Amino acid sequence: MTGILLRSHSTKKSVSEKEVFFCPEESHFYSHCLERLVFNHCNDTDTIIEFGCGDGTPVINSLIRTSFVGKVHGYDLNPSACQVAQSRIEAYELDHQYFIHNGSFFETPRPTAQYLIANPPYLPAPDKDIYMPLLYGGFDGATITNSLLTLNYPNVMVLVSGYSNPVGTIEQGLKHGYSVEDFMVTPLQFGYYSSEPKVKNHIAALRKNHQAFYSGNTYFLAGVLFRRRDLTDIDLSSELVRVVTAL
Repeated sequence: MTGILLRSHSTKKSVSEKEVFFCPEESHFYSHCLERLVFNHCNDTDTIIEFGCGDGTPVINSLIRTSFVGKVHGYDLNPSACQVAQSRIEAYELDHQYFIHNGSFFETPRPTAQYLIANPPYLPAPDKDIYMPLLYGGFDGATITNSLLTLNYPNVMVLVSGYSNPVGTIEQGLKHGYSVEDFMVTPLQFGYYSSEPKVKNHIAALRKNHQAFYSGNTYFLAGVLFRRRDLTDIDLSSELVRVVTAL
């Protein structure tokens, strides 16, 4: 996972003194996945739930560039990220459409929604004692992603990393009644957090166990739209496995 830590330029002291994770390349890709795989296919009455809204940039950019006028509810544990997101939403006058909730996604009541979207934490590691614990995705990096696929939303669009047991995640989706409706893929470089020796060595071990796929310092990141199998005859899961494991 690439990434940098940005400090908000807000005048609010509570935000400016705290760090918020931001990766320009990943944010840009996530935003385009949202546009192509979600917003351009939604009805204006659809509601979207977002796990881990972060600083809000991907959704804000996608709302600006598409004609979707439905509601998006974003959830995040990080109060600083939520404050940054809220300030940006107000700056773009999207506070009637994009709503931020500071709290646990799994423990907070959520409205009924047609889509669940997420760029979930996907760093694999033996434990959370890493540079940025909020990026910890479990032993194989897929724990949170796989949990999102058990919540029975009609459509789930998540980013899936090639070094975070992507085959296991695809199998999890199929097990819970989803097919792969569509996907987008981009190559990314290992960054500051994924290059931490503890993390990189763990990813290398996963590779030997055929759970991580990369070449040199490059891995594939996929934006994947899982759709309930009874709503479509399309299933690109085999194609996705071939692509995301190609390295």
